Amino acid sequence: MSQLTSNNSGIKEIKDTMTDFLKGFRDRSGRYKYREYIGAMSAKQSKSIVIDYNDLILYNQDAIVRGLLEEPQLVLKESESAVYEVLRIHDSRYAESIRDGIRIRITNYPNEVKMRDIDATMIGRMITTTGMLVRASEVKPFVTEFYYKCSEGHEGYIARDERFKGNDILCPNCKEDATISVEKGRFSNLQVIRMQELPEDLPPGQLPYHIDVILMDDIVDIARPGDRIILTGIVGVEKDAEGKSMDIPLYRIRLTANNVEFLNERREDNKRGSRDGSKSIITEEDEKEIKRLANKENVYELLIDSFAPHIFGHGIIKEAILLQIVGSPAKVLEDGTKIRGDINILLVGDPGTAKSELLKYAARIAPRGLYTSGRGSTAAGLTAAVVRDKSGMMMLEAGAVVLGDQGLVCIDELDKMRQEDRSALHEVMEQQTCSVAKGGIVATLNARASILAAANPILGKYDPYRNITENINLPIPLLTRFDLIFAIRDEPNREGDAQLARHILGIHRRIGYERLPYVSIELLRKYLAYAKQFNPVLSKEAEDRIFEYYMQMRANASPDAITITARQLEALIRLATARARLLLKSNVDASDAERAIYIFNFMLNKVGIDVKTGKVDIGVLHGMPQSERSKMQLFLDVLNALAGKDQNPVEEQAFITELVKTGRFTEDDAREWIRKALSSGVIYEVRQGFYKRA
Repeated sequence: MSQLTSNNSGIKEIKDTMTDFLKGFRDRSGRYKYREYIGAMSAKQSKSIVIDYNDLILYNQDAIVRGLLEEPQLVLKESESAVYEVLRIHDSRYAESIRDGIRIRITNYPNEVKMRDIDATMIGRMITTTGMLVRASEVKPFVTEFYYKCSEGHEGYIARDERFKGNDILCPNCKEDATISVEKGRFSNLQVIRMQELPEDLPPGQLPYHIDVILMDDIVDIARPGDRIILTGIVGVEKDAEGKSMDIPLYRIRLTANNVEFLNERREDNKRGSRDGSKSIITEEDEKEIKRLANKENVYELLIDSFAPHIFGHGIIKEAILLQIVGSPAKVLEDGTKIRGDINILLVGDPGTAKSELLKYAARIAPRGLYTSGRGSTAAGLTAAVVRDKSGMMMLEAGAVVLGDQGLVCIDELDKMRQEDRSALHEVMEQQTCSVAKGGIVATLNARASILAAANPILGKYDPYRNITENINLPIPLLTRFDLIFAIRDEPNREGDAQLARHILGIHRRIGYERLPYVSIELLRKYLAYAKQFNPVLSKEAEDRIFEYYMQMRANASPDAITITARQLEALIRLATARARLLLKSNVDASDAERAIYIFNFMLNKVGIDVKTGKVDIGVLHGMPQSERSKMQLFLDVLNALAGKDQNPVEEQAFITELVKTGRFTEDDAREWIRKALSSGVIYEVRQGFYKRA
């Protein structure tokens, strides 16, 4: 038994010192901080007050500080009584109405423990831990006090107790039988959540730890699956069902939450922080260092060179990934329409071209990054799932894109995913939401994540004589949602091969870099997190340059080629804005627009060329180049003409002869087109050598 529990004078001292603290504490500006908070409780209809632990230290509240360490539940209960006493001075009627519902929330509690270090020695202690909310139940009413009435006429409230198995108890006054009325009892809101270790804190090769947390009263439902939170709570235990089968009294650790805050944005002045859970906290010194770096003339090149320095070359792709990480601010129009600001990138390339390494490095460097492989991912694992908890409650469990909200999700081996799982990404990449309708739960979660994906070509190596859609096994609707697609080819080149070999051999010989990157990985991560706070505005010069480029490309279009569409115009705006953000500028100028156009042209010249005509045609990214669309139309026109009004079957040789007569097909072409039309279901074979349109 602790000294506090056995000493009534110690308990009274807690209440008195807390009352003194609430009445007398002044902040740096000289105002009575907590007296004002309590005075405003009735106006705000608030039942809780947030106390900064640092304020207790400043006010020399040693008894409370020591008490929170030894007997947190008792200290909180007495402190809540102190709040009631102070509130009664301001508004006695409101104080009486919420007397049993007053709660104290502790912020900036220093006893921080990693989730995997919480063990039996901490039971009964107050701790702070950091994690990601992966599962949340519905909010349910929880009885805290039963209403009882006995045969002698005594009635009142009695605290909930595990011993109350039926509806009868003994009256505490006359010891006669009393009946419990649940409906007249006092209730609180209750929610069960599951916290999991942050991906960046996870030791290699180990499963992430998780812990169940009970939220009550006004902190229920303030965090959603995917949020990164700092949780202050008291460690407790609950019976484990697994112990029954082994006949061993096993228990599990669970936390009762005292306070929930969002990572990297602790509450200030009793306001809730933002949901942007970045990995790094940016101090004033960091901010000075970031601004000093941003003022350098060649900062853009330094940042690109410092990204994945162990990977040789791929400068444009590294640049594009950096722009993707900082992204462009999402825009919300007056009528509520949202315009996507996140940039999606797909890397298609030969084996051994460091695609996976680029993805893993991007996930590490992004302020909020996740890495997953397509083969080990399901639709539920990527988006969200509804699961039934051991208690029978239906709980919403977040997947990778929800956990990566406002961050970067890297999906390797995208082509190895099953078709039904991959289709879950369609809504995420354009609408940036994730809709779930399962088990009676209908919900739409935010999935405002940039997608960086990698895939291998169908034939093992990228074939430059085939269009991108023939090189990769991905559905066209998904392919069109990527702003940038890069084809990485492993082409033999004596000079380039020598530089690559020396780079790799040098790293292995020195077990390090020949010269360290100018920007360290920690500073680069903080720089990118800092850059994401900027909201650059499109200048007239940048607008004119993008407009001029768009009109010029549309003018170059011909009947057999479409050079650009409105979707690519939006991608250009996103890229230009992201570059201005990366350089910490408040305006997007002409140089940003020029660079965005350069990156876009680089992509077009690699994957946007129709290999049949040699012309730039954005249609190759949309399934079929314009030249093939016009040929397909001609193919169908000839078929319809031969079939006549009665849609008679068309004989193969006659069909081929007519196609050759048009001048657009050779005999081999005609046979290939018939084969393609058969496999895609455009035509079908009625009997051998005779075809009809489907």
